[in-house]
Amino acid sequence: MSYADVRGLRIWYEVQGAGKPLVLLHGGYGSTGTFAPVRSALAARRRLIAVDLRGHGRTAGVDRPLRYESMADDVAALLRHLDLPEVDLLGYSLGGGVALRTAIQHPALVRRLVLVSTPFRRGGWHPRVLAAMSTHDEHAAERMRGTPPYERYAKVAPRPQDWPALWARSGELLRRDYDWSAEVAALPMPVLLVFADADAIPMSHVTEFFGLLGGGHRDPGDDGSDRPASRLSVLPGLTHDEVVASPALPAAVLPFLTHVARVPG
Repeated sequence: MSYADVRGLRIWYEVQGAGKPLVLLHGGYGSTGTFAPVRSALAARRRLIAVDLRGHGRTAGVDRPLRYESMADDVAALLRHLDLPEVDLLGYSLGGGVALRTAIQHPALVRRLVLVSTPFRRGGWHPRVLAAMSTHDEHAAERMRGTPPYERYAKVAPRPQDWPALWARSGELLRRDYDWSAEVAALPMPVLLVFADADAIPMSHVTEFFGLLGGGHRDPGDDGSDRPASRLSVLPGLTHDEVVASPALPAAVLPFLTHVARVPG
């Protein structure tokens, strides 16, 4: 457990396990603790580097807007600071957006990419989720005081008084439109998409996402040799909030990270 001083931030990260590095990026208003239920299973096979994104957990925010692109640059700078020239990268929800941007902006740093319950465009969320995201601001932060997310934040944040600012910056980020479909289609590394079957993201978006990665366009042949390098896993009986804590997650992720896949070229 340590801090790294990069890009004007003191980024908190935690290391656990041994083997090839797997970097974990949590969801909105979360921290490295988000992965506590699955870390032991993952650390049995990999060296985990769990990171608190800017303004979250033990990483204090800065007086700048939150952007997926800038948080991706934070992650890349941390990896270079830690002398990790190539890693596997797993991001959940908000952290999935950051992981995806990291792979787009710094593809040489990412060997394999795992995206858990995250869309490639803002409109990929269910409409009710988008409506809720649009209400995130300082007033919503006050209503969230006393809830488990607030208690977890207040326990570890360097400046617990920044809770309203985090909600204001997060809300501004979540209201911004984006569509990364062209950049997704150009990703050079294998990607595993993981969703819950009752996710906050509709299956129509899931299949479109997988299609951008080459999935579902053709029969793989009798021997499976014509399958895409990327993979899709839909975990049954789970919601968006539950998927990151399910033992089904490492069961889906670890085989993908160790499988020798053919990369189209």
